[in-house]
Amino acid sequence: MVVALPALLTFAVFSWWPIIRGLSMSVHRTTFVGPDAWAGPNNFEYVLTDPRLVTATLNTAEFAVLAIVFGFPLPLTLAVIVSTVSGRARRLFAALAYLPVIVPPVVAILLWKLLFDPGPTGLLNTVLGAAGLGPFAWLNSPELAMPSIVAQATWAGAGTSVLIYLAALTSVRAELYEAAALDGAGVLNRIWHVTLPQIRNVILVMLLLQIIGATQVFTEPFLMTGGGPEDSTLTILLLMYRYAFGGEGDYGAATALGALLAVVLAALSGIYLRLTRRWQQ
Repeated sequence: MVVALPALLTFAVFSWWPIIRGLSMSVHRTTFVGPDAWAGPNNFEYVLTDPRLVTATLNTAEFAVLAIVFGFPLPLTLAVIVSTVSGRARRLFAALAYLPVIVPPVVAILLWKLLFDPGPTGLLNTVLGAAGLGPFAWLNSPELAMPSIVAQATWAGAGTSVLIYLAALTSVRAELYEAAALDGAGVLNRIWHVTLPQIRNVILVMLLLQIIGATQVFTEPFLMTGGGPEDSTLTILLLMYRYAFGGEGDYGAATALGALLAVVLAALSGIYLRLTRRWQQ
């Protein structure tokens, strides 16, 4: 216990104290200059009646759906493909898959902004122009801005998932594949009836983590679009940032929105775990 005490104190100071402080700020008017004034439920009422909350919630839901539909199966597919090779080739493919994670997020996002240059000389528009397509406005278009952000986020985050799935695939016993092959199962059938059931617990946990992560997206819309155009990429965390640092200086509303988001995510996680309990067995 004595040996673990420094680690426990460090964890409490840097993890639990910010949570407690945030909950306190959500029911106070905080300026960081004078003493906090009691606000009670006023901060929550302000957030819940703010019309921007509906926009931010819908945009966040759109990002989460697109990120899961396109971003969740991609690393799993890549991991299954990479697992079919061995030796140096496997290590090379795994390293290439993880390479986007190594690139600093801000650098990667700025590079993708250059890729999505809306002008006819933009990199992506130049490539599509050779096929007679475009130019497209990309980040300047309310319809294309969110899918563009999803593409960048999927590229940046897939590497970690690929490595986790590769580690999980090593636990699948080879004799199961051999038995399935003897029964006449093809490659797709072996993947569907052997591979996926054997790593289903990892898949379910990764899906839950991706849902939670997608609802907390901030860096990509903040750096790529600033929430625009026309608030089409305004997310919940970006709205929290605007409350606190976007000129409003309303730290109480920002922490109140954070508390509401935490409650919603906790409820969604509980429902998800309950619905998938049978699949995990």
